[in-house]
Amino acid sequence: MSEHYFFNRILGLVCSVFDAYSAVLFLPDSKGRFHLVSSFSLGDNILTNSCLQPGQGLVGWILKNNEPLLLNSFDRQGDSLGYYSPEAESKIKAFMGCPLSQGNGALCLDSKNTYSFSGKDQKILHQFVQLIEALRDDVYQRHFNEQEHNFYTCLKLIRALKSKTPKWSSFLDNLLKLLSEYTQFSFTFFASRDERGQGFYLEGWNRPLFVSPENHKQKFNISSGMIGWVFRNHTPISTADKDTSTEGTPVFDKRYKAPHFQSVICLPLVVRMKTRGVLVIADESKKPISKELKNFLLIVADQLALFLENLYLRNKVHQLEDH
Repeated sequence: MSEHYFFNRILGLVCSVFDAYSAVLFLPDSKGRFHLVSSFSLGDNILTNSCLQPGQGLVGWILKNNEPLLLNSFDRQGDSLGYYSPEAESKIKAFMGCPLSQGNGALCLDSKNTYSFSGKDQKILHQFVQLIEALRDDVYQRHFNEQEHNFYTCLKLIRALKSKTPKWSSFLDNLLKLLSEYTQFSFTFFASRDERGQGFYLEGWNRPLFVSPENHKQKFNISSGMIGWVFRNHTPISTADKDTSTEGTPVFDKRYKAPHFQSVICLPLVVRMKTRGVLVIADESKKPISKELKNFLLIVADQLALFLENLYLRNKVHQLEDH
């Protein structure tokens, strides 16, 4: 059963214990925003796509100050909940919320009756917060163990590929398919720089990227898109980076009709002091980009760079033998 299923069951229990109208759980994304990930209500007025910044509304106050909040009768003009429409929120009279530890979210509930909650209730709510945190830790650990095993298996298969498929094109095609399978990202592709460093080409992909097949053979401008940025700066970049403005930046030039990727990781392949290629994994949906995933892909990029380095050296040897 999924984490979301258990969250819904817990929030239903919270509403029952406190005789509340609604209970909501907000958790953060990689960009510091907080999304409503689960809710339970006696009505159907919850805005299920709610997203808050710390300090925004009563829930935002909890997130910003990392402190619990109890209001048994609050001023509608100065306060808002942030997860109801204005009409539905006007009927709410009492609110109580508790932060998750280390600013990792908030569990909140409300009532249509004033003076519905007490200080003792708030202590009990904190115990539900601890239950949610214990559940998240357990799910994360199981997911981490499974992910770690998958990454290790993938690295073993990549190592075997190097001996089974010494030809670069075959090795690259098989590697990109393995990466898509083991990372669960829909698209994996590889871009290589031209000799002058003015553009780049797509050298391999696990599935077609463009509506027009001809665009796969196109030379792309190295001054545009996320891939071009990596070629110019020799630095990895992803849509999860807080210190890099990647939101809304296309992977390629905007002129080419590629899928609208919500999750992207681009890694440079440095060979003989120059970024010769960029390895990209991407997905049209929002995917978690963990530190473990990034570390795994860095190892893969190093393996690719080593393969290219060996090819370069072999070609040099052949040239010397010919002379």
